[in-house]
Amino acid sequence: MPMAYAACVLYLLSLWKRPFLYLGLAVQVAYIVSRGLELGRLPLIGPHDTLIFLSACVAAFSVPFGIALKKYPVFHKGVSAAAVIFVVAGVLSKQQNAPLPPVLKTLWFELHVVSAFLSYALFGIGAIIGLLYLKEKDDAIEGVQYRSLLVGYCLFSLSMIFGGVWAYLAWGTYWLWTPKELWTSIVWVFYSLYLHARFTKQWSGRPSSVLGVAGFAVVIFTYLGVSLLMKSSHTF
Repeated sequence: MPMAYAACVLYLLSLWKRPFLYLGLAVQVAYIVSRGLELGRLPLIGPHDTLIFLSACVAAFSVPFGIALKKYPVFHKGVSAAAVIFVVAGVLSKQQNAPLPPVLKTLWFELHVVSAFLSYALFGIGAIIGLLYLKEKDDAIEGVQYRSLLVGYCLFSLSMIFGGVWAYLAWGTYWLWTPKELWTSIVWVFYSLYLHARFTKQWSGRPSSVLGVAGFAVVIFTYLGVSLLMKSSHTF
């Protein structure tokens, strides 16, 4: 846990100096690896682990997208703010240190969760870039947002496929109609609409960028809101 606190401090400092963002990422990766070795499993169960992982993914994806947006240092400030929020929420959340139940001991579950949170991070990066576009009104920025959301969409689609295979192996069905699964479908449909709307004249530019920003709110509700507010066998 001390490394998680250190990462939180470094991300906070990165709001003023960018190198602290990369130091925070390095410390956070070390924490995730050490926690995985300690638990003997992938540390992606419960809000503590998943929020820490999401924060690290957002910081990591800021590197390639930051190169494309090097003229806009405010992008890194937005990433730093998001990383701080997620890591603080993770630190404040209870750790789940129990061994994995048999239903989760499968590669398909691990692929499902990892690809899901990689896509969440890209959706978050896309929302930050969308806000930057709304401020700067540079079409090149909107193109970067599109690339972030497109890759995120592809990873999210893979996550749904992996999740379906895992569900079939665990429960004998690809679909259980749980609130989490229903909202996951809403996320997929939302970003499908974004990708189509962006290529229509009426929705290109600012409207599609707003959709990309709004989509992350749907993602956060699906990730945290559904798990905390609705009863489901499928949480976090």
